[in-house]
Amino acid sequence: MLTLYGQYMSRAQRCLWTLEELGVPYQHVKTNQTLGESRTPEFLKINPNGHVPVLKDGDFILWESMAIAMYVARKFGQGSLWPASVEDEGHVMQWALWAATEVEPFVVNYLRHAVLYPPEKRRPELAEEAVKVLPAPLKVLDDALAGREYLVGNRFGVADINVSTVLLLADVYKHLNVDRFGNVMAWLERVAARPAWQKLPSLK
Repeated sequence: MLTLYGQYMSRAQRCLWTLEELGVPYQHVKTNQTLGESRTPEFLKINPNGHVPVLKDGDFILWESMAIAMYVARKFGQGSLWPASVEDEGHVMQWALWAATEVEPFVVNYLRHAVLYPPEKRRPELAEEAVKVLPAPLKVLDDALAGREYLVGNRFGVADINVSTVLLLADVYKHLNVDRFGNVMAWLERVAARPAWQKLPSLK
């Protein structure tokens, strides 16, 4: 059985969503990074970075949330969450890398310095930078979704999970005027209506 280390309100969210979509049996070890549970000697043996999530599949260990989601989708979701063609596989990886580099760093900075951190720890300039920078990649996403319901192959898949969770985590999209981008908003509403996503809060 697969074992996933992490917690709902973290990047493990996309891994949990992928597992729930596919109905794959797994053990969920709730590991709170904020409380230092990912810095114990035992945990550092499976991820020397000291971060969640981590997936164990027998003796195989994998960290990085988007990599985990893609691994699970490719292993258990051929033809559903994972596409059939190599071209679509390329687009799945393209969107994961795009989200991780063009959007997520700024979203995380905004969350930390405008929402999560106590006022004395906030650096307002980082939140302001995020507000200025994010419209450009969101326009790219909005254009990509024009005339289509999903990112790859026009069917729901792991690309939608990896990208949408960047904006759905802690409802950050509500703070970033994403409603200016109609295609993005319609897509977020579409994917967030899925039963597997709706189930995730119960996994806290």
